[in-house]
Amino acid sequence: MLDLNILAAAAEAVAEHAEHAEEPTALLLSPGGWVAMAMIAVFLLMLYMKVPAIVAGMLDKQIADIRKQLDDAAKLRAEAEALKAEYEKKVRDAAKDADALRAAADEEAKLIVAKAKADASALIERRSKSAEEKIAAAERHAIAELRAKAAQAASEAARGLIAEGHDAGADKKLVDAAIAGF
Repeated sequence: MLDLNILAAAAEAVAEHAEHAEEPTALLLSPGGWVAMAMIAVFLLMLYMKVPAIVAGMLDKQIADIRKQLDDAAKLRAEAEALKAEYEKKVRDAAKDADALRAAADEEAKLIVAKAKADASALIERRSKSAEEKIAAAERHAIAELRAKAAQAASEAARGLIAEGHDAGADKKLVDAAIAGF
C-alpha cells in the first residue's frame, strides 16, 4: 500500500510541474515537427532515388512471373485435360474391344461346341458301324465254322456209312468205273 501512495504522490508532483514546463523547440519546431520534417525528407529522398519506380518494377516483374506461372499452369491443365480425355477414350475403346472379343469368343465357343457335337455324332456313328461290321463278321465266321463242322460231321458220317456198306469188291467196282470214266 505504501508503494501505491508513493506512486500517487509522484504522479501529482509530475502533473503540477507539467503545467509549468515549456515544450522544447529547436529552430521553431517541436519534436513532433522534427519527426514530420524527417519523414518528408525521407519521402523526398525516396522520390529522388526513384524508389517507387524500382518497387513498381519489382512488382511488375513479380506480376509478370505470376502471370507466366498462371499461363504455364493453364497450359499444364489443358494438357492434363487432353490426356484425361485421351485416356477416357482409350478406356471406352478398350471396353468396346473387350465386348467385341467377348462376343467373338462366345461365337467361337458356340462353333466349337457345335463342331464337337457333330464330331461326337460322327464318331458314334462310325463306332456303331464298326461294331455292326464286327458283329456281322463274327456272324459270318460263326456260320462258316458251323458249316465247316457240319461238313466235317457229314463227311465222317458218310465215311462211316460207306465203310459199313462197302467192302473191297464194291471199292474195286467204283475204282474201275472211275478209271473208265476218264
